[in-house]
Amino acid sequence: MSEPKPELDAETLAFAGRVFQFARMGHAGELAELFAQGLPANLRNDKGDSLLMLAAYNGQAETTRVILDAGGDPELANDRGQTPLAGAAFKGDIAIATLLLDHGAKVDGIGDGTRTALMTAAMFDRTDMVDLLLSHGADPDFADASGKTAADMARAMGAQATPGQLDRAARKNE
Repeated sequence: MSEPKPELDAETLAFAGRVFQFARMGHAGELAELFAQGLPANLRNDKGDSLLMLAAYNGQAETTRVILDAGGDPELANDRGQTPLAGAAFKGDIAIATLLLDHGAKVDGIGDGTRTALMTAAMFDRTDMVDLLLSHGADPDFADASGKTAADMARAMGAQATPGQLDRAARKNE
């Protein structure tokens, strides 16, 4: 039988809430100071969202860079299996996606889920993001556990441009 986890006091919970808000709102300086004092860069909230996921998803480029420089793991997925790169792909944020890729995010990484960032970008018809991911080596033929590729998912979502874009990329790979 495992021991019960200690309960956190209100002050500790309020501090944790502020730290995650710093990531969401782009308070890079405050986070850099906390990292210098020993705050773990891969801290996660109750949904499994890391500081990096929150900064990337919310378009906070400087904060994303600070977290990556402090050791934030670009492959750390949240409880839904989403990686920060998939979050940036969903948002269509080229700058954040480039930053993550430049810091070691796997272009075809799936975290604990089944969708790559390419699949996410394709589903929401983010053609510029698809171009970026393909230029970094994303595999247009990669299939999820059910055998669906990014183009299949894009078609299922009614995306207009990305299915053809991915079909052309797949033919180039043949």
